[in-house]
Amino acid sequence: MKFQEIKNNIYYCGLNDCDRRIFDELIPLEHGTSYNSYLVKGSEKTALIDTMYPPKTTEYLKRLSENQIGKIDYIIANHGEQDHSGSIPALLEKYPNAIVITNPKCAENIRNMLHVPSEKIREISDGEEISLGDKTLKFIFAPGVHWPDTMFTYIKEDNVICTCDFLGAHYTFNDVFAVESEALYKSAKRYYAEIMMPFRMMCKRYTQMIKDMNVDMILPSHGPVHKNPSYILDAYTDWTSDNPKNLVVLPYVSMYNSTKEMIDKLSSDLEKAGIDTFKFDIVDDDLGDLAMALVDAATIIMGTSMVLAGPHPMAVNVAYLAAVLRPKAKFASIIGSYGWGGKLFDVIINMLAPLKLDLIEPIQIKGKPTEDDFKKVDEMAKIIIEKHKSIGLL
Repeated sequence: MKFQEIKNNIYYCGLNDCDRRIFDELIPLEHGTSYNSYLVKGSEKTALIDTMYPPKTTEYLKRLSENQIGKIDYIIANHGEQDHSGSIPALLEKYPNAIVITNPKCAENIRNMLHVPSEKIREISDGEEISLGDKTLKFIFAPGVHWPDTMFTYIKEDNVICTCDFLGAHYTFNDVFAVESEALYKSAKRYYAEIMMPFRMMCKRYTQMIKDMNVDMILPSHGPVHKNPSYILDAYTDWTSDNPKNLVVLPYVSMYNSTKEMIDKLSSDLEKAGIDTFKFDIVDDDLGDLAMALVDAATIIMGTSMVLAGPHPMAVNVAYLAAVLRPKAKFASIIGSYGWGGKLFDVIINMLAPLKLDLIEPIQIKGKPTEDDFKKVDEMAKIIIEKHKSIGLL
C-alpha cells in the first residue's frame, strides 16, 4: 500500500491495529488503535519520526520496502515507550547508516529497553535543529506528557508538529486526516482521561504553547492527523482547565442494594436541583467511562458496601484510580452500608487525600436504609448543592 502524503513530502507510514482490545494490559480499546510513524523526505536527507509497536515490525518494514524507501538518515525517537520505539533495532539493521536522534532521557530508555548501542544515538538539546536540506526539524522537549522523555518534532518549513502521545486518540481510520465526529471526540477524551489527566498542568502548558505556534497540522502518534488543530486544542483547553462542570460522579459497589438505594436517592435529589449526575456501577461498568466523567466532575461521592470490616476492595480500587488520575474535582464524600461492624471509610478517605478535596461528612448506615437514613441523604444533597453554588456552578 502506498504511503499517504500529508504535506510536501511528509508521509504517513503508520499502521492500524483494529483487533487490539487492551492497551498496557490496562486500558480497554473500543476502536483498536493506530501506531503512527511519519516519513519526512528532505532534499538532502530523509528522517523517520517515531517507529512501530514490536508485533507490527515485520509488516512495517515490508511497507517501507514496498514504498521503495531505500535510505533513512535519521530515526527520530520522540518517546521511548515501545509502541513508538520498538522497531528501532530492526530499522538499524535494515538501514545501518541511520542514526537515532533523541533527547538524553529517551536515549537512556532505548538503551535500556531496546539495547540500542550508544554509538547509534545522537542526543540533542531542547530547541536544537537538524537540516534535511529544504526541511528543518526542531526538537521541543515536553516532559510530563506523559513520560519524562517525551519531546515534539516541529517541521519548520511546513509548520506541522509531531506531538507523540500528546493530543492523540486510540482510534483507527482509513484516511489519515481526522473526520470530526462524536466517536473521535469521545476516543480523544477517553485517551486524555486515562493517559494524560494525571499530568493535567503540563498538558495545559503545552496546549497553550501549540496554540501560540499557530501550526497548520498536528501529527500525533495515535489517532488521526488534525488538519484543523483547533478541534483537538480547544478540547484540551476545556479538559485541562481548572473549572469543573456542574457534575457529580457516583461510583458505587453494593452487595445487597442498600448502598445503591442511597446512591439512587442522592442522584435523584441532585438532578431535581439541576445538577448532572453520573452513576457508575464499579462491578459491571467500563472504567474508561468513569475516567471520562472524572475529567469534568466537581464532586465525587463514593458508594461502598463493607467486606471483612473494611470497604469493598473494588471501591478501594476506584479510589486508587481517582487518586492517580488527579481530576480537578473540588468536593467528595462517601456513602456506605455495613452488616456487622468495622471501618468503612478510613481507607478510602486516606487514598483520596492527595486530591485535597473538600470532604463532606460521610453517611454510614447499618443494613437497609430507613426513612431517617434517606433524610441524611437529603441533607448531603443540600450540602452538595450549596458547594456547587459556592463555585458558580448553580
